[in-house]
Amino acid sequence: MISVSILKEKDNYEQAIDKINNTDCDFIHLDIMDNTFTNNVSFSKEDSKTIVDKSKKKIDVHLMSYDLNNLIDYYISLKPSIISFHYEATNNINEYIEKIKENNIKVGLAINPNTSIDKIKEYLPFIDVVLVLSVLPGKSGQKFIDSTKDKIKELYKIRNKYNYLIEVDGGINKDTIDLVNNYTDIVVSGSFITDANNYQSQIDLLKKSV
Repeated sequence: MISVSILKEKDNYEQAIDKINNTDCDFIHLDIMDNTFTNNVSFSKEDSKTIVDKSKKKIDVHLMSYDLNNLIDYYISLKPSIISFHYEATNNINEYIEKIKENNIKVGLAINPNTSIDKIKEYLPFIDVVLVLSVLPGKSGQKFIDSTKDKIKELYKIRNKYNYLIEVDGGINKDTIDLVNNYTDIVVSGSFITDANNYQSQIDLLKKSV
């Protein structure tokens, strides 16, 4: 499945959504940053509401924030398909997993490139998605970090004990997708798609490998 990140189009997101709506991608990937967990700010709550309202695709929310008490409640109210938050951002992981799941939304646990799978194994029985960042959180257009391949393969290898999807986010393009496509269920791609005039042609290049 393909999830299109609109982070690089944050100043032009309505036009980007119109283009995405006319493709056969599966999700819009909504990166939420508030200058706490990262040094950047992305979409406001008002922007997010507009994005959800305009989108004909399922919404895949990725919270990059320490202010999860506030944000999780709000994004639950928008009824996306997935809400992912960072392992590194909170000590209240079980509480947030339960809160998201009880609202019939898939819950994802996101991990930074330098976080090992061992850190999250205790949560794997309870989550729906593991979101592996293959770039540093916060900026679009970064190069895929090769060492994340091993983490993705490990998640794939142990998955038969659990019931989660594997999602990879960062530096995904027509070349790097071949590094992960055999081990992932959802790939997030941003600038590779949104920098092009024809979004569908870029998605087609990714889907050849998925």
